[in-house]
Amino acid sequence: MRFALPLVLVAGTFAAHSDIVAIMSQHVDVLLLLPYILLSLVMMLCQPFNQSKTGISAMLMLLAYYLIQQNLQAPLSQSQTGLTYILLAVLLPLNLFQLHFIPERRLFSRFGLIYLSVLGLQLCWGWLLINHVNPERYNATWQMYFYTLGEYSPLPLLLITMIVALVCASASIILKRNQGYDQATFICLLFTGLTLFQFQQPYISSIAFTAASSLLLLNLISCSHELAFIDPLTGIPGRRAMETELKHLGRTYTLAMLDVDHFKKFNDKFGHKTGDDVLRLVAQLLLNINIKADVYRYGGEEFTILIKGKTKNQCLDALEELREAIASYPMHIRDFEKRPSDDEDGKRKRGKSKQSEVVQITVSIGVADSLEDSRTANVLKVADKALYKAKQNGRNQVV
Repeated sequence: MRFALPLVLVAGTFAAHSDIVAIMSQHVDVLLLLPYILLSLVMMLCQPFNQSKTGISAMLMLLAYYLIQQNLQAPLSQSQTGLTYILLAVLLPLNLFQLHFIPERRLFSRFGLIYLSVLGLQLCWGWLLINHVNPERYNATWQMYFYTLGEYSPLPLLLITMIVALVCASASIILKRNQGYDQATFICLLFTGLTLFQFQQPYISSIAFTAASSLLLLNLISCSHELAFIDPLTGIPGRRAMETELKHLGRTYTLAMLDVDHFKKFNDKFGHKTGDDVLRLVAQLLLNINIKADVYRYGGEEFTILIKGKTKNQCLDALEELREAIASYPMHIRDFEKRPSDDEDGKRKRGKSKQSEVVQITVSIGVADSLEDSRTANVLKVADKALYKAKQNGRNQVV
C-alpha cells in the first residue's frame, strides 16, 4: 500500500485534473489555501509523533508551494521566472530524495539547526543567482541545455529524466525497507514531479500539493498506529493491540500463552542479537499456525495466541503441531562479531566459512478457554498458570 496508493492517487490526479478544476471553480480561494493548512498541520503533528523526516518533507513542500504562488505566476519566458522554475525543479527533488539517507532526528535539535542552515544557504544562493542573471545568457543556456517537449510540458527533458530516476530510486527503497518516512519522500517526489511536468495547467500546484499533504497525513496516522500497536522487533502486534482486541471478544475463545524455553541462558551464551533473531523466528513460525488465530508479542520472550470461536480442545492439535514445528526447526547461529558489516561481503564469505553451529529452540505453551469464565483477565490468568505448569513439568509441552 505504501508503494501503490501514491501511484494510484497521482494517476487519478493527472487524469481528473480538469474535472477537479471545474468542481472547485466556485471555491478557488479554498483550493489555494488548502496546501498551506494541511502541510502546516503535518509539520505540527510530526514533532510529538517523532516523525521528523515526514515533517521535513512537509516543510520543503510548504516552502516550494509558497515560492510557486509568490514567484511563479508570471510567464516562464521571463528570465527570472524561468530560472526560478528551473532551480525549483532541480533543488526540490534532490532535497526530498536525500531524506532517505539522513538520520531520523528531531527538527528542533542540533541536527535540525544544521539542516535549516544548509537549506537557508541554498535559498540565498538561488536568490542571488535569480536577481543577477543576464537575460541574454539565460536564454542562450535555455536553448542549449533545456530542451522541452513543447506543448506537453515546460519542464526540460533533462530534468524530467532526473525526476523520474529519483522517483524510481525512491520506489525501490520503499520496496526494500518499507518505512513510513520513505513513503513520505516517495509521495512528495511523485506530486512534485506531477506539478512541475504539468506546470502549464491551471491550479496544478494547489491540487497536487493538497493531494500530497492528504497522503502525508494518512502516512502519519499509519506510522503512529504502528508505533503504538506493532512490536518493532518482531513485526507482529504487541501487548497494547492484544489488550484492545480482548475488549471485543465473543463468548467463546481460547487464549494460549507461549514462552521460549531457557531464553535467558540462550541470550547469555550467544548474545542479544542472536536472541533477537530467535524472537523474530518464533514470531514468524507463530504466524504459520495451522488454525485461524491472532498472534501477539506479550513481552520479553512471551507470546499470546488468540483463537476466536473455538474451545481449547479444538485448538490443542494445532498448538501441538506448532510446538513440534518450532522444536524441529534448525537455527543456524551467526557470529555477529566476525560477520562483515557489508551484506554482500557477508554473502560471499558465507559459502567459504565453516559450517555454523545449529541449535534447536523449544517453547512451552499454556492454554485456557472461556467456557468456565468468559472474563478475559481471568482466562489470561488461567493460561498463564498453565504455562507455568508446563515449565515446571519439564518445558517443551502444551498444558
